[in-house]
Amino acid sequence: MLATLRRSQVPVVSIIDDDKSVRAATNRLVRSLGFEAHTFSSAEEFLRSAQRSNSSCVIADIRMPGMSGVALQKLLIDEGQHLPIIFITAFPEETMRTQALETGAIAYLSKPFDGKTLIKCLGAALKGPNDEPVKP
Repeated sequence: MLATLRRSQVPVVSIIDDDKSVRAATNRLVRSLGFEAHTFSSAEEFLRSAQRSNSSCVIADIRMPGMSGVALQKLLIDEGQHLPIIFITAFPEETMRTQALETGAIAYLSKPFDGKTLIKCLGAALKGPNDEPVKP
């Protein structure tokens, strides 16, 4: 089915995490669902990429060297780019969770997270115009 869709119709998921193994595992999961996935080791790398304007959803680590996931979310919102964001973290903090969700994050998942949970979050993030999950 992917072959029959134009590239622009396939949702693009950008995965931002400084942990290479998390990026690789999340990338495999996202691609197995039929979505286009791109990985970045930092928020700054994502911001310099073409995927900044092409992404349908972002999966971002909270704590990274340089710009944090929450700082990335704030910058995107301040610039008028309201991308659905799923946060992941190895250091869950209730204050940070509350802040992220109040600012519009789809989810705040603790590492290691369950693949089924991430799939549900992606379904919520990639809703179509009729509130139906986008299917690649």
